[in-house]
This record gives sequence, structure tokens and C-alpha cells, in this order.
Amino acid sequence: MSTISFITGGSRGLGRSAALNIARKGGDIVFTYQSREADAQAVVADIEQMGRKAVALQLDVGDTSAFPAFVQRLKTALRDTWQRDTVDHIVHNAGHGDVALIAETTEAQFDRLVDVHFKGVFFLTQALLPVVADGGRIVNLSTALTRISAPGWSVYAAVKGAVEVLTVYLAKELGSRNIAVNVVAPGAIETDFFGGAVRDTAEFNKFFADMTALGRVGVADDIGPAVANLLAQDNRWINAQRIEISGGQGI
Repeated sequence: MSTISFITGGSRGLGRSAALNIARKGGDIVFTYQSREADAQAVVADIEQMGRKAVALQLDVGDTSAFPAFVQRLKTALRDTWQRDTVDHIVHNAGHGDVALIAETTEAQFDRLVDVHFKGVFFLTQALLPVVADGGRIVNLSTALTRISAPGWSVYAAVKGAVEVLTVYLAKELGSRNIAVNVVAPGAIETDFFGGAVRDTAEFNKFFADMTALGRVGVADDIGPAVANLLAQDNRWINAQRIEISGGQGI
């Protein structure tokens, strides 16, 4: 029986790469998208062309009030598509960037970053715990900016730091169910994250490339295969770890 991986924010960027790489390894996918339904259905089509199954479901991960109804939609999709009531993996990938110096950060910016990157991760995990199979895996997404600093990223990095701590506590509390929980921390990546700043702004790209040992910024397919490998059954003893995937950024 194939595995089923649930990924938030799977229609683009790192989430899309993770979904496609998991499918290449023989897994099936359920993923969320916030608003780009056409992009989501294109990912579904790509996965189906590999002979795997995929379902895309709309969700704003920053809106915790939507989680109970969403879990019911997920259960329906699992029954209708796989005749199952559980997933094997959760990948908390969905997110956004918002840059402001501490002196200029608004409460609205702060609240949205917390809601999407920490509160949403916490309560969506809580809502999904009955839907995760024993022996499963959870992978959270963090950032290299919890280890090195860059002006303007204080709130984003702080909430990702909270996710790193949460990862350890999840691993402890879910150990009795044989569920391994880890966190992946990418460096600067060329995607449309934060308006495509790293990808499209030459100065920004060079800034991060110059501080990376391998001399370039990352691309989505530097991260997706690593997430897929972390979910593999033969990685069953990796647990409660922060795994940075940055090409040696800031060393």
C-alpha cells in the first residue's frame, strides 16, 4: 500500500517540489492551496501523470476557525480516493514572508506571521492528530534565519524558532505512537516567496549567494527531494532534529 503525504501549500515552490518528489518515490499526495486553484490542479495533473494519486484542497492555514470543517473534507477525500481514513505524513510548508525592521513592524504584520507560521501549524497539527497513522512522520518547515540574522526578518525568524521548539515537543509527545517529527530549515531559495525577491532581484540574490559556501542560492528542487527522503521508511530513526538545507549559508 502506498503512503499518503499531506502537504500544506503544495501548489507552488517548496511544497510543489516536495509533492512531486514524494510522488516520484511512489507516494500519493493530498495538498492544500490558498487561492491558486489552477496551479493546484496542474500539480495534481503532474502527479497523476506519474501514475500516482493526488487531491488538492483549499485552505487558509492562518484561519484556525476553518480547521474542523477542513478535517471533515480531508476525511471525505481520503475515503473517496483511497478508501482510507488516515495519512502517513504531514508536511507543514505553507507560509509567506513579510519584512520590516522591529521599529516599523505593525501589529497586523506580526499577527499574520504568527497565525500562519506558528498558531496555524500548532492547531492544524492538533486537528490532524486523529488522522495521522501511527508510525507516521511530521516535517515542519523553518528557516536558516533562526541561526543567522538579517535585518527585517525578526518576526518571521522568531515564529520559525517557535516551530523548531514545537517540533521537539511534538516528537516527545507523539513518540508513544511511533511518529517521528523533524524540522527542515532552508536557506535562501529562488521561488516566488516574498514576491520572488531572491529569484528576481539580482542584488538580493547575490547577497545570499555570497554568504553561502556553495556560491549560489538554492532552488526548490534542492529542498523537495530532501523532504521526500526524510519521509522514507528507512529514515525511521531520525527524530526531533533541526536539519538545515542551505548550501552552507552564513558559515
